[in-house]
Amino acid sequence: MNFEWIAKYWPLLIDGAFQTVALLVISVSIGFVLAVGLAFARVSGGPVIRNLALGYSTVFRGTPLLIQLWLLYYGVGSLLPMVPGLRQSFLWPILREGFFFAAVSFTLNFAAYQSEVLRGALLSVPKGELEAGRSLGMSPWQLTRRIWLPRAIRTALPTIAGEIVLQLKATPLAFTVTVMDLYAVAFKVRQDTLLVYEPLLVVTLFYVALTALITRAFGVVEAQVPIRR
Repeated sequence: MNFEWIAKYWPLLIDGAFQTVALLVISVSIGFVLAVGLAFARVSGGPVIRNLALGYSTVFRGTPLLIQLWLLYYGVGSLLPMVPGLRQSFLWPILREGFFFAAVSFTLNFAAYQSEVLRGALLSVPKGELEAGRSLGMSPWQLTRRIWLPRAIRTALPTIAGEIVLQLKATPLAFTVTVMDLYAVAFKVRQDTLLVYEPLLVVTLFYVALTALITRAFGVVEAQVPIRR
């Protein structure tokens, strides 16, 4: 085993790790907010809104993430330069980068999967708790904020943790749209040094460590907020 290359490539490794974590944080945080809206649309929305949310979930859960990413990057990305004035706007440095399309596709995909998790969790909240809140004069917003959503999130915490880990393992797909994430750095090291296993072992250790950290963090949260049956 030869790990001497780390001394030369460690700045790239750090930057790649940052890109990976940034993709994960952006897609999970924004995707979760979207998922909450989609879940409530499925549970308590009207027929039109409910069917639109169902269609969104079906499309994004029924197609490979890689295809979604390429459709955005090679499809939408090729049309953006045709928008008048966009190249001269302050948004262009962001919109022209593969990172933007990777973040958007990962976010939309995560929201679709997470909305199904939250939908099931919302439906699992005992109706008696909701009726008790209404009997105390809570408005629909207060009932959702204080009882329904927190109870559902607590129920879904183990599944949410698993979805975040799966999202982490999907981030190497960003490499296919020129994002220099950690896997892309490992690929570059392999090209430059002809070393195959050593760069992949470093990447593997990073993913295992981050997965353990995510699992541990959610375990602590679950222990602090015990679920009531």
